[in-house]
Amino acid sequence: MKRARDIRDQLEGLLERVEIEISTNLNDLDAIKKSITSGFFHHAAKLQKNGSYRTLKNPQTVYIHPSSGLAQVHPRWVVYHELVLTTKEYMRQVIELKPDWLVEIAPHYYQLKDVDDTTSKKMPRGQGKSAL
Repeated sequence: MKRARDIRDQLEGLLERVEIEISTNLNDLDAIKKSITSGFFHHAAKLQKNGSYRTLKNPQTVYIHPSSGLAQVHPRWVVYHELVLTTKEYMRQVIELKPDWLVEIAPHYYQLKDVDDTTSKKMPRGQGKSAL
């Protein structure tokens, strides 16, 4: 907590120096998550059916570290700070994200197909596209 307070004080000092008014909006958690995602967009992973995660660009199987608060929650999409190899490859410092943020933040790195959250299922016969 001391480190967090030191960082806050440092940011506050920087804002004062460039004459930006300091304001607080505790309800803007998505903006904070999006900001973190913009710095770690290349560390995105998606939940798999077996409870593991798959990194997006360099596909490898990873898991949320058991000490993480999200370890029992299993969010569908996450971004992480680092990987640690113990008995498995674990993600540490993990936050949940919305997949469309990745395309918005890093269009040079991700395309819509990379973050498509739908699973392609075969439609029963006769329920597909009809010819006009």
